[in-house]
Amino acid sequence: MNLNHLNLTVTDVQETYQFLEKYFGMEGKGGNKNIAFLTDANGMILTLTSMKLGGVDRVTYPPNFHIGFGQPDADAVNAINARLKADGYDVPEPSRQHGSWTFYFTAPGGFMVEVLA
Repeated sequence: MNLNHLNLTVTDVQETYQFLEKYFGMEGKGGNKNIAFLTDANGMILTLTSMKLGGVDRVTYPPNFHIGFGQPDADAVNAINARLKADGYDVPEPSRQHGSWTFYFTAPGGFMVEVLA
């Protein structure tokens, strides 16, 4: 059995869509300002929906909720971290946590991302 899809409610569908394409290599499958679809290398579908579709005025995820992007090694984690910083994102330095070289940050859209190796 494979995970088929995951839906995230986000503050800005298009900004989040472009961010995930640019930094994490997700493949955009189209959409609009209210809903969009991306896939990863394994075919899992990530659906982004506007918080406005649910009639809410802000997105709130539980404190430990996050999505993770595994990398082949620490150098790849460091490279993504440096690229995000160079582009103006507020990301902490990677560190050794729970056996991984990792960092967490809030992505455009309002959810937490972990990058780890």
